[in-house]
Amino acid sequence: MNYFNYNGKLLRENTPVIGVNSRGLRYGDGLFETMKSIKGRILLDDEHFARLWKGMNMLQFNLAGHFTPDNLQTGIQELLKKNGHDDMARIRVTVLRGDGGLYDDINHNPNYIIQSWALPAGTGEWNSNGLVLGIYDDAKKNCDAFSSLKHNNFLPYAMAALHAKKQKWNDAVVLNNQGSVCDSSIANIFLVKDGLIHTPSLAEGCIAGIMRRTLLQYLAANNMQVVEGEISIDDLMNADEVFLTNSIYNIRWVQGIGEKKYSNALTQKIYTEFLPNIS
Repeated sequence: MNYFNYNGKLLRENTPVIGVNSRGLRYGDGLFETMKSIKGRILLDDEHFARLWKGMNMLQFNLAGHFTPDNLQTGIQELLKKNGHDDMARIRVTVLRGDGGLYDDINHNPNYIIQSWALPAGTGEWNSNGLVLGIYDDAKKNCDAFSSLKHNNFLPYAMAALHAKKQKWNDAVVLNNQGSVCDSSIANIFLVKDGLIHTPSLAEGCIAGIMRRTLLQYLAANNMQVVEGEISIDDLMNADEVFLTNSIYNIRWVQGIGEKKYSNALTQKIYTEFLPNIS
């Protein structure tokens, strides 16, 4: 049985900790961070903690006290050891506001949950078979000041994932409220057209992914031009290559959307040369 960390205490995974008056439960008042560890080392930990703290500041949490990146790092390491996740693991940190209604919250202190799960060997390796995607358009992602955060108001992504599973896709493309490509249910999206790399800008509503940011920095340092901006469905369907990025799987090649098939020469080159910079 796995354990989890709730506000610094290690508890069995079936222990209830959230009450019916939780603002996190009532309103999705919180955010989360997903990280990957290899042999106890969190990859890109500084970037993950910086994004989490930026998000908490935007959501007006009270960050005074003992909830610090160092203490969070200690809690993660204790949990990995307790769960025996010594090789490769996925870590999720969820931050929630406490009890109260919209106008009568008790306080703005962060309550946090740390969870970990073992990842299968080979997670993050090159996916030579490629992913099959579809486009989900029943719910759209808003473009606003909070759209780049991994906040707990996650309904478009949750519904897209359910739809992808029903359609037997590996993932689903999520659109923004203008009908343009935003990201996928669990990853940022990139496409290649005539040797030029494109990805939706943050203004298009996509999550400010850590792997996305790290890859953009790498590509810029290696004189590979990337265009960040609006991507239409037509752009996506006319691309030469498409790939996804996130912190768990690194870079994954998309082999097809519907009848459209994609090649992978540049994607595989980027994967091969980029991966040693993060592992």
